[in-house]
Amino acid sequence: MRAWKPAVCIAAVLAVATGACRAQAPAANPADYPVRPVRIIVGYAPGGGVDIMARLFAQKFSETTKQSFLVENRPGAGGNIGTDVVAKAPPDGYTLLMTGPALGINVALYPKLPYDPLKDFAPISMVASTGTIIAAHPSMPVRSLRELIALGRSKPNDILYASAGSGSPQHLAMELFQSMAKIKLVHVPYNGGGPSLTAGLAGHTAILSAALPIALPHVRIGKLRALGVTTATRSALAPDLPTVEEAGRLPGYDVNPWYMLLAPAGTPAAIVNKLNAEIDRLEQTREIVDRMATLGFDPYRTTPAQTLQIIKSDIDKWTKVIREAGVKVD
Repeated sequence: MRAWKPAVCIAAVLAVATGACRAQAPAANPADYPVRPVRIIVGYAPGGGVDIMARLFAQKFSETTKQSFLVENRPGAGGNIGTDVVAKAPPDGYTLLMTGPALGINVALYPKLPYDPLKDFAPISMVASTGTIIAAHPSMPVRSLRELIALGRSKPNDILYASAGSGSPQHLAMELFQSMAKIKLVHVPYNGGGPSLTAGLAGHTAILSAALPIALPHVRIGKLRALGVTTATRSALAPDLPTVEEAGRLPGYDVNPWYMLLAPAGTPAAIVNKLNAEIDRLEQTREIVDRMATLGFDPYRTTPAQTLQIIKSDIDKWTKVIREAGVKVD
């Protein structure tokens, strides 16, 4: 009979136990959550929309729970580095992910993602949305989206438009617009929303596709001419601005960049539901509604099941758009 080697067996048992704890890693008592600091990972540099939302909710969660919620930026690879950190974190509620539309977009842009957006996360809730605006430089001889469509059909591959980069929500909003309007414009990608806005303001491109909060101030002072907002309904930030669906007569057009909070798959439902309920409570307060409006965002809360469905829908939508347009990452 094989001799028992205590040291080896104990080590093996400890290794298995440690792995099992990491795989399940429940909070000691979800009802007491959180009992120590919580990380909110952001896959982008500070200052962008995802980071702004992460810091807003981290502050409010900290005030409510009397525990620190700390934002940790892990930029790179279109948000994939930070997203993968959370996908592989213990599912105990102490590592969360604030993310944006790239979660659905990257499935088609990157052929070998290190995580599965549908299997590796426990959706908590949407927290906000903000539309993309299609605007023209004042020198451009179009005053409406219908006029842009007519000009685009008469001059295919002649009109330049700027976006925050290949595969960005602003770029894909324009690809969907072109597909539905049956026109072909020329994409000029820039390295972020700031540089693309600068190009649009300077007239380096005739058309600009930009996040509503950063473009709207320039529309108001006449440096850009707004043609439409990409959301299905008009934005509370600019109620006089028609949607692309309205202005372009393009039924079903809807691009609504969103921000959501996720946890690793396997996180106890009690923790997920506790965070979801807190987001729901916060977004019904005047303080949060007013703060989001000041920042250029609309409150947007959902159940975990609705959040998952939105991810699935976005993956389907953007995979189709990206493949038809042949979009590649820079």
